[in-house]
Amino acid sequence: MNALINRENLIAALRQPDVWDLIVIGGGATGLGTAVEAANRGYKTLLLEQYDFAKGTSSRSTKLVHGGVRYLAQGNIGLVRESLRERGLLRRNAPHLVRDLTFVVPAYTWWSKFFYGAGLKVYDILAGKLGLGASHFLSKREILARMPTLNPQGLKGGIVYHDGQFDDSRLAIALLRTFLDYSGIALNYFPVTGLLKQGERVTGVSARDTETGERFELQARSVINATGIFVDTVRRMDNPNVPDMLSPSQGIHLVVDKRFQPSDSAIMIPHTEDGRVLFAVPWHNKVVIGTTDTPVEHVAFEPRPLQEEIDFILRTAAQYLANPPTQQDVLSVFVGQRPLVKPERTAGAGSTASLSRDHVIRVSGSGLITITGGKWTTYRKMGEDVVDQAMQLARLPAQASTTSNLHLHGWTATPEAEPLGMYGSDAEAVRDLPGADILLHAQLPYREAEVRWAARYELARTVEDVLARRTRALLLNARASMEAAPRVVELLAEELGKDSAWQQQQLEQYRSLAEGYLLSNPAVPADFQKV
Repeated sequence: MNALINRENLIAALRQPDVWDLIVIGGGATGLGTAVEAANRGYKTLLLEQYDFAKGTSSRSTKLVHGGVRYLAQGNIGLVRESLRERGLLRRNAPHLVRDLTFVVPAYTWWSKFFYGAGLKVYDILAGKLGLGASHFLSKREILARMPTLNPQGLKGGIVYHDGQFDDSRLAIALLRTFLDYSGIALNYFPVTGLLKQGERVTGVSARDTETGERFELQARSVINATGIFVDTVRRMDNPNVPDMLSPSQGIHLVVDKRFQPSDSAIMIPHTEDGRVLFAVPWHNKVVIGTTDTPVEHVAFEPRPLQEEIDFILRTAAQYLANPPTQQDVLSVFVGQRPLVKPERTAGAGSTASLSRDHVIRVSGSGLITITGGKWTTYRKMGEDVVDQAMQLARLPAQASTTSNLHLHGWTATPEAEPLGMYGSDAEAVRDLPGADILLHAQLPYREAEVRWAARYELARTVEDVLARRTRALLLNARASMEAAPRVVELLAEELGKDSAWQQQQLEQYRSLAEGYLLSNPAVPADFQKV
């Protein structure tokens, strides 16, 4: 039975004079994983997120739970082995959100077929008992039967291997619900504005409720900075002169109709013209094509694609697809920035391809613990490692990690198919809400009941929260999401008790956001003009 999740009740817990065992700053993959780990061990834990859960990089991945074929090619065996183990655990602990996916590597030379085939056999071996299936060779006829839109000219065959796929922001929400199930307190739109200190020691945080302006000073035995690409901002709250840990890069993804790649298998191109890996992945009845690895000077919550990145993806796709998409076919473009860690004693960094994809934990002289790097697949291990560190530093009661066997909220042995399968055991409860049979838009799979569910049980506070992360409408079809927004804002206003001025502001903010996901600006839907 789901109890309503009331934001005011959560905030009320902050008004108590208690000391938290842990305060986690950041509500992305790392922060949520850390919070679940801590709460599952019995520690009194608070998580504060500046905007919305998974607002940044954690909702903009390639949608893969994987060991990382590219890291294998780079010789990073340890990262691949750890990632493959975590992939298997996540598949077991969240079967409603993670599924097996077959990948096809097309080979256009005989040597590449055997070269990549040998490498993928090593990938199979590293997965061990948690493997999803053995890789094997395909003939040209077999590969074209599986993927009829592949370019047949010069094709010699290929290799099939297995990895995992997921919905990143829905996994973030499952982690949020799991954390709350274990009596944790999590708040979005609640930025940390400073660190509290006693002498030189960090003893808590100051924070502000964006919605009301109310300010809080919150004491903690340990503070964990898990803000992803923004960790250096929090580190400068501790020490304004600290050198940056990160040299970020960005990766873009183009979303197109499934007619361009109608197979249920993904395509993996292991070596593009500049040495990168490119995927074309079926996802929610669309195809996600990406990604890039472009160094950036500044981090942003809403990074924008470069034209050269768009051109690279479309040009590469055209080499492998018989009927490739053009820029006009792109339904949405989304961009994520990676927290790549510089070598600790290096002032600068060269190519981002050479920077660490492993996670890194650093403890400042004041006791602020920072964790960054890593990837979605290893979020659980990152949480385990950083809570171990906090446990020792804050001298918390020793508790061993058990999250490797922790079923996440919504777990079910028999998840149903889309569109409600991502809710797992909550699917029937979503179906019982008003509007379960009313689509938000003819070109989107989402229903009005999902807006109500997001507001009541998933701390959705804005139209963006609903259309970008509780559903994936913005990423699947940005234009359709704009057309759905007026009805979403009506439903959300009804659930949250908001007035018409709030509704108009929400529509204007969402229009501005969604236009950045289109490669050509749409006409403004008529309903955007006035609420």
